[in-house]
Amino acid sequence: MASNTKYIFITGGVTSSLGKGIIAASLAKLLQSRGFSVTIQKFDPYLNIDPGTLNPYEHGECYVTDDGAETDLDLGHYERFLNTPTSQSNNITTGRIYNNVITKERKGEFLGKTVQVIPHITDEIKTNFYKLGEDGKYDVVITEIGGCVGDIESLPFIEAVRQAKWDLGPNNFLVVHLTLIPYLAAAKELKTKPTQHSVKQLLEAGIQPDILVCRSEHHLPQEVKKKLSLFCNVQLNCVIEALDAETIYDVPLLMKKEKLDERVMSKLKLRTNTNTELEHWKDFLGRLKNPTSEINIGLVGKYVSLPDAYKSIIESFIHAGAAAECKVNLKLISSEEIDSENAPRKFEELDGILVAPGFGERGLDGKVETVKFARTNAIPFLGICLGMQVAVIEFARNVLNLKGANSTEMDPNTEHPVIALMEEQKNIEQMGGTMRLGSYPCELKKGTKSSAAYGKTKINERHRHRYEFNNQYLEQFEKNGMIATGINPETNLVEIVEIKDHPWFVASQFHPEYKSTVLNPHPLFVRFVRAAIENKTKN
Repeated sequence: MASNTKYIFITGGVTSSLGKGIIAASLAKLLQSRGFSVTIQKFDPYLNIDPGTLNPYEHGECYVTDDGAETDLDLGHYERFLNTPTSQSNNITTGRIYNNVITKERKGEFLGKTVQVIPHITDEIKTNFYKLGEDGKYDVVITEIGGCVGDIESLPFIEAVRQAKWDLGPNNFLVVHLTLIPYLAAAKELKTKPTQHSVKQLLEAGIQPDILVCRSEHHLPQEVKKKLSLFCNVQLNCVIEALDAETIYDVPLLMKKEKLDERVMSKLKLRTNTNTELEHWKDFLGRLKNPTSEINIGLVGKYVSLPDAYKSIIESFIHAGAAAECKVNLKLISSEEIDSENAPRKFEELDGILVAPGFGERGLDGKVETVKFARTNAIPFLGICLGMQVAVIEFARNVLNLKGANSTEMDPNTEHPVIALMEEQKNIEQMGGTMRLGSYPCELKKGTKSSAAYGKTKINERHRHRYEFNNQYLEQFEKNGMIATGINPETNLVEIVEIKDHPWFVASQFHPEYKSTVLNPHPLFVRFVRAAIENKTKN
């Protein structure tokens, strides 16, 4: 354990979905702006080894890191705010903890001892708490504890946090508790009791929060802050107000105004002469809030009733829109509701169309109709992962006249498997963590839309899929106008396809949305937004 690394633990109370991830990312951004090296990790209390096998309706999108970890979507927020990559070590679940301990027990590593939650599970949790801080790369490690204080599944994590205080010492350990101050309209009153109960549960577990961050729809009067300070045993200036924000990207500046970073630095005895004013961040917010144009983009997928299933794509459009000084109105459209008759009506007001990633056959026909509409009506199009595969299937059926062309994922007996299972995937039985995952190189052809967007020909992008473009059909596709413009140099797999005589028709097998950040919006999204602006101007 690195003795000079400071550890901040962020817990949540009263209700879930208060935004612990955004508070963690905002605090990290503020400390980073003061010259500290910061990383954030998320500990999730569910028993899955990772979110890779979870339905997006259960848990939102599954985010993928450079090293191929399937992780919680909060890691996407960490990367977008800090502009630094995360890894396998930044997301740990209860499932992983128990799996590690049981594996050790089966190997006989506990020398015949009775294996228990305390100390064995809590020791394993603490080992993972400290892992990122041990190599000396980080001044501060922020750990977000998923779930709510009082949840039965969170108890081992909360106990591990209690123990960590004694491992680390008072100046290296801090707990920020995020809570809700509800407003009762009938009584016209803000209520502190839920927060008092939440802190009481933490105290019963042996943890005294150092800072309270209070989510509220209304400004917290001084008497409410005093009451919280008194009953929750927290210094008055450490009761931080977190009002609902216009955008999540406002939160770092709101937290700076509330002096959250100053309180943290004071308690952890962190000293620095650096205090950058987040000029790049303010510049981004200025462009985001003062657009000079406006476009409508259709996001077509099958999980649209839960927008978190496409969190990184939605955020990528915010970054790209700000870069182009354009307001991007995203219209989420269920692919199951689209057919050849209603497509013109559903898409008539759109300036661009994105077909989203996904798995399985449901909604495929609607996606095929979407691609056909974008292709034949010269509407800017971006396909991602399955979106690229659908673009290939549509082109095979309607341009190459390969009747019944399909992916072997949807139809194992298709006569024309233009998308097929990768060779190394054919004998895999376990579903978790076995796809083509993580960052892979790609070489772009010069003079193409993709290379123009990136401004270079060698790139690395993140993947999450099992099926690939079938190279046996490549010559046929290229003769008829769909070009493979991005190729993996090691495996010769097709990474990007484009249609030559279309204003902007680009589809990638990889997920560009995973690498878009506030300071580095993804070039494919930026160019797609610009193409949509040009399309709107022209029409």
